[in-house]
Amino acid sequence: MYMKFIIVGKNIEVTPGLRSAVEDKIGKLEKYFNPETEVHVTLSVEKDRQKIEVTIPVKGNIIRSEQVSNDMYVSIDLVEEIIERQLKKYKNKLISQKQAASYFKQDFLEKEYMEEEEIKIIRSKKFDIKPMYPEDACIQMELLGHSFYVFCNAETDQVNVVYKRKGNTYGLIEPEN
Repeated sequence: MYMKFIIVGKNIEVTPGLRSAVEDKIGKLEKYFNPETEVHVTLSVEKDRQKIEVTIPVKGNIIRSEQVSNDMYVSIDLVEEIIERQLKKYKNKLISQKQAASYFKQDFLEKEYMEEEEIKIIRSKKFDIKPMYPEDACIQMELLGHSFYVFCNAETDQVNVVYKRKGNTYGLIEPEN
């Protein structure tokens, strides 16, 4: 096992069985990375939500995925597939930022993968951002039938985003500074 696993549990004990499941499944990714690559894994349980978060820091980028299911072993399986897909999809972009290439094994860098659909922005909108309070922004978002809303926060004078969450709750994204 070349990869360095840092595994922590929140509301769950990282049993030897879970540790070995994580190392075996995510260890399959070692064919892409150079030895000594660190893999940060957080396992957490909230009611029946069994979540795994995997972060692999690569110079200038972070390869990250989180998966939730009602079974931690299913979540572990899912997260490995998603990361593998991300690596293949963004390989060319990772290599073009030359400094990141040193994190990957040569045969991964040389192998050609089918380019999945590229990210294409197909529509652009401009609109007037009016100062308002986050609660008013939520109401405006609901009136428009959108799942998020960009606005200027009247309290901070900064651009914020409100968004719909599961269970009829809302989130607020604001810049850090």
